[in-house]
Amino acid sequence: MPLPKNVTFVSFDVYGTLIDWETGIYDAFAKEAEREGFTIDRDELLRLFHETSREIESGSYELYAEVLRRTAVKIAKELGWPLEPSRAGFLPDSVQRWKAFKETNTQLNRFAKKFETGLISNIDDKLLGQTRRHIPTDFDLVVTAQQVRSYKPDPAHFNECERRRGGKKGWVHVCSGYYHDVEPCLKKKIPVIWVNRTKEKLDPGQKPPTEEVTSLLQAAKLLGAA
Repeated sequence: MPLPKNVTFVSFDVYGTLIDWETGIYDAFAKEAEREGFTIDRDELLRLFHETSREIESGSYELYAEVLRRTAVKIAKELGWPLEPSRAGFLPDSVQRWKAFKETNTQLNRFAKKFETGLISNIDDKLLGQTRRHIPTDFDLVVTAQQVRSYKPDPAHFNECERRRGGKKGWVHVCSGYYHDVEPCLKKKIPVIWVNRTKEKLDPGQKPPTEEVTSLLQAAKLLGAA
């Protein structure tokens, strides 16, 4: 499945692709745990975050702010950190401070000058509004988990985007998450550029994306936007 010859629309996942959420998540946990003299290992935390949030998202739909609260409580228990559940709001409260990658806004501006652009994200509308203060680009289309009441890799986000656009012609999706984005795109035959910043290796049997890059700049060059 090659990239379209005539790309007209580029959609982006947000967290991990445009926003350095792993640093934001770690900073939020470290700051809260430090209040009690508890130290958290970044790698262990992020492994637990991805595992736990994925498990919670696979259940019945609830706002992402609640997913984050429940994730914080469960991780604290796993780590032996005695976090009172009433304090778990520190994690959704931290979303507004999760920063964009240094290249994000420069590259988004390049994409927006050449293509229609969109956001497709596992987030609720309120939290995304806080994040968009860090990415002031105007987008032509935005699909959130709250709008479709579902979390990727369920195809609902991509189905809704296709419905609003009136088809898949000329569409390319840019993302950092293999599980949440690459896999559902491949299943729906949507060309997908995987921004593999950490140079993650695919397991045997995992299908490769349409293209793989390590930065948004490389993705922009690939599509002739830089």
